[in-house]
Amino acid sequence: MGFVSWLSQVGSVTKLSLETIVERKGASAAAVFGIAGVVAVFVAVLSVAEGFRRVMTASGDPSAAIVMRAGSDTEMMSILYGTGVRVIDDAPGIARSASGPLACRELFVVINLPRRSSGMDANVPLRGLGANAFEVHDRVRIVEGRRFTPGCNEVIVGVGASHEFAGLDLGAELKVGRNRWRVVGIFTAGGGLPESEIWTDAVVLQAAYHRGNSFQTVRVKLASPDSFDAFRDALLADPRLTVKAIRLQDYYAEQSRTVQNLITGLGTLVAALMGIGASFGALNTMYSAVATRTREIATLRALGFGSAPIVISILAESLVLASLGGLAGAAVAYGIFDGFRAATLNWQSFSQVAFAFDVTPALLAQGGGCAILIGVIGGLFPALRAARIPVATALRET
Repeated sequence: MGFVSWLSQVGSVTKLSLETIVERKGASAAAVFGIAGVVAVFVAVLSVAEGFRRVMTASGDPSAAIVMRAGSDTEMMSILYGTGVRVIDDAPGIARSASGPLACRELFVVINLPRRSSGMDANVPLRGLGANAFEVHDRVRIVEGRRFTPGCNEVIVGVGASHEFAGLDLGAELKVGRNRWRVVGIFTAGGGLPESEIWTDAVVLQAAYHRGNSFQTVRVKLASPDSFDAFRDALLADPRLTVKAIRLQDYYAEQSRTVQNLITGLGTLVAALMGIGASFGALNTMYSAVATRTREIATLRALGFGSAPIVISILAESLVLASLGGLAGAAVAYGIFDGFRAATLNWQSFSQVAFAFDVTPALLAQGGGCAILIGVIGGLFPALRAARIPVATALRET
C-alpha cells in the first residue's frame, strides 16, 4: 500500500471517527468538562505563584542595593545604629544628588489590620523612611493625595494595601497602639512590593516604637549597576561595620523563592491528582467509543484498512476532546483569575503581600500541554485495543 493510499485511509477513518462524537455527546461532554477542570485549576493555582513572582521581580532594581546587619537574611532580623548608617552614607559607589548621598535609612515593623473581604486581621508592613526616600524609591508615584510630612504622624499607603485592608482610605485615621496616623496619600510603585506597605517618617516611627536611633536597613541608589562591587567591598573592608550588602533584585528573588516554590509544588500536585482522574474519564470515554464501534472497526479492517489508521483516528478523537477541554479550561482560568487581587504571607517578613493573579501565555500553554497529555493517555490504550481485537471476534459482537 502506497503512502498516498495510507494517508487516504487515515483521513477517511479519522473523519468517520470525529463524526460519531455527537452520537456520544454525554460521555464526550463529561471528558471535556473533566479536562477543562484540570486545566482551569492548574493555570489558576500557578497564576498565584506567577503574580507573586511578578510583584517581587518588579520590586528589584539593578541599580539599587540594600544593607543589613551581617548574618541577617531579612529586614526583620537586622538592626543598624546611627553611627553605622552614617558610615554607609559615605561609601563609594552611591549615587549623589544636590541633597546628598542617595541612601535611605529604613525601619520596618508589622501591624495588624482587618481585611476588607473577611474582616480577619492580617500582618501589614509599616515602613519608616529617612531622608531622600523618594529619590531612592524613584518608582513611587503618588496617585491620590500627597506625600507625608516629615516629623508628622502621617502615612501614605500602597494601592495594593489600600485595596486589600480596611481603614486605609485617603483621609482615614490609622490607630496603632497608642498612636494615630492620618492617611494623606496613596501611591503606586510600578507593581512592586512597596504597594503592599504603609510608609511614614522614620523618626516618628522610632519614637512610636521606642527604637532610639536605630534602623533595620539602608536602601541605596548606586551610581550605576557596575558600582555594586566597589560599594560592597568598601563596606566589608571597614572595621567600623558588621554589615552585608545585597543587590535589591537578588534580595527580592530570594524573598519570593519560598512562596513561589510552595505554591508551584502544591499546584502541580493538585493538578496531577485531578489529571489522573481526568485521564481515567478520558479512558472510559474512549473505551466506550471503541465498544460501540467494534463491528464498524472490524468491517473497516476486513475491507483492507490497516491498524495504524484506526489507532490514529481514535487518538485524534481523544485529542480533539482534550483540546476542547483545554481551551475551555484556559478560557475559564483567564476570564476569572487574571488580574484577581489577593494577598498572601511573605514567610521571610511574616507580613502580607498584596498582588494580582497573573495568567500568562506561558501558563496557558502549559495548561494546553496538560490537556494534550491527558488526551494521549486517554486515547492510546483504547486505540491499541481496537487495532488488536480479532476481526472475526469483532464481527460476531452485537
